Amino acid sequence: MALIPVSPSLSIDDRAIAESFVRASGPGGQNVNKVSTAVQWQVDVAATGLPEAVRARLTRLAGRRMTQAGMLLIAAQRHRSQERNRAQALDTLLALVRRAATPPVKRVPTRPGRAAKERRLEAKAHRGAAKRRRAVPGEE
Repeated sequence: MALIPVSPSLSIDDRAIAESFVRASGPGGQNVNKVSTAVQWQVDVAATGLPEAVRARLTRLAGRRMTQAGMLLIAAQRHRSQERNRAQALDTLLALVRRAATPPVKRVPTRPGRAAKERRLEAKAHRGAAKRRRAVPGEE
């Protein structure tokens, strides 16, 4: 079992990644129609060995890349070689997991200060005065 380190406390089991190569639609010169250089990864999020909270955030962050079956799809085809595309796919996966590993900061509810309340009331009075100026005289 090989582990891919994400951070000092997190790692991903590489058996959760299924890798396939397909023909890329990008740079490649004469090889573009002959060599399969694009990398497609299917990552089984449940089998990665990540904590439940990280998996939940990863699922939310992945968006359209996540399938109904819980597979994370990563495609890389920017480069001309399989190795560089594989490295790009790994970078994409690690960036997603690192973002998911940081828990969201809990918002501390605060109340507006006195100056903010006064600014709001002054703005309301200003808007009301502008509307009163627009009104036809004698309609009240």
